[in-house]
Amino acid sequence: MFRFEREQAVVNIAGVKLGGQPGEFPTVLAGTIFYQGHNIVQDEDQGSFDRAKAEKLVIRQAELSEKTGNPAILHVYASTIKAFERYRDFVEDIWDGPIIIDSADPEVRSAAAGLVSELGYADKVIYNSISLATNSSEEKTIRDSEIDSAILLAYNPAEPGLDGSIKVLETGGSVREKGLISLSKDLGIVNLLIDPGVVPIGSGAGVALRFSVVAKAKFGLPVGSGIHNAVSSWPWLKGRTLQDKQCCDAAATAMQQLSGGDYVLYGPIENADFIFPVAAMADIMIAEAVRDLDIWPVAEHPVHRLI
Repeated sequence: MFRFEREQAVVNIAGVKLGGQPGEFPTVLAGTIFYQGHNIVQDEDQGSFDRAKAEKLVIRQAELSEKTGNPAILHVYASTIKAFERYRDFVEDIWDGPIIIDSADPEVRSAAAGLVSELGYADKVIYNSISLATNSSEEKTIRDSEIDSAILLAYNPAEPGLDGSIKVLETGGSVREKGLISLSKDLGIVNLLIDPGVVPIGSGAGVALRFSVVAKAKFGLPVGSGIHNAVSSWPWLKGRTLQDKQCCDAAATAMQQLSGGDYVLYGPIENADFIFPVAAMADIMIAEAVRDLDIWPVAEHPVHRLI
């Protein structure tokens, strides 16, 4: 393992800390609920869902977080603002930790940002995401909101690969006049979480792992990814068994951790049962590997709970 020469920022979002040197803080794990095609959702536009099943999933993630020491974030996806309003009401009743607000529709993301600001819990929210595609209207919404945490998606379709992703953060590449780091700070974002944007296996997915190391070394900011996307988009795996898919998901999570990742968007929240033990094991092994580098795991780290 390794220690970064550059000082590593540690951000605190609703009591959950992300960042630092490898082996210092446990990896933060975010499971997605109400995603497209989620079988607990009865109507994606209206936001109707099976509340009992949703509660069970959220409670299970919280239990595994408590047992292992890996902090959890609830990644809430919504197709419409009406759906988000219903999901928000549910989340407020059952979850105290940070949430990621997400949608494929920028208008839904913007409306959600405004809503959580009006209701007074924007300090628990991580906006997903600020990217090359963020337009002026969405920028204004973020600036006017009280949200101060966001994921910066460093995906660069015009220049795929490591160098292109770094340019997105530093200069905006060939698309924007300003890099995403500077832009996000201008929009009032204090807690910057870097994500390279994971492409399918066979299209350069492995670059996300190298990016994690380079980005932490260069910027000193918390880095992670939705590494699950590489696995779920792998055509060969679609014909394999559920066990095969789960093994690959678990392995991908550990790979992200071993590449200096501070957080993992591990995909469907149902995966919590096998992701949390794997992540805890990887964190323990990393912590043991860096002992002679003067890096000491915090009190709540899995190495103190499971050894």
